[in-house]
This record gives sequence, structure tokens and C-alpha cells, in this order.
Amino acid sequence: MSQDLVIQLFRDCLKTTLLISAPLLGAAIVVGLTVSIFQAATQIHEASLAFVPKILAIIVCLIILSPWMLQVLVAFTTEIISNIPVYVR
Repeated sequence: MSQDLVIQLFRDCLKTTLLISAPLLGAAIVVGLTVSIFQAATQIHEASLAFVPKILAIIVCLIILSPWMLQVLVAFTTEIISNIPVYVR
């Protein structure tokens, strides 16, 4: 296994990880920003008010996007497993 192959595998793994996590992180950022603006406008500074909406938004995104996420992960895993003979050389 050459160094270039390891770097390519690592790059593909990072790309897949970012692709899977980006929608969840984006939803958490948007909801967090919205809650922060609401807290600043109303001067309500409750700690649980910042976390509960983010968790709910992430759960909703997971429910909606889980088929797509599973498809991306299965495609990546299939590619890795099918290329094992190439990696062993």
C-alpha cells in the first residue's frame, strides 16, 4: 500500500464525513443563531433554551436525511470493500 493510496483513502473518508455531517451542523448553526437572536431580543437567558431547539432540529434533520446519508455511506463502503484487492497489492 503506497503513501499516495493512503492519502487518497484518507481524503475520501474526510470528504464523506464532511458531506454527511454538513446538513446537521448547518441546521444546528441556523437554529442556534435564531435562538441567540431571540434571547438577545427578549433578554431571556435560559441555558436549556439554547440546547433543546438545536437537539430537536438535529433529530428532525436525521429523520429527513437518513435515507440519503445511508445511501452515501453504503456507496462509500461498497467502494472501499470492492477495492480491497487494489489496496493489498
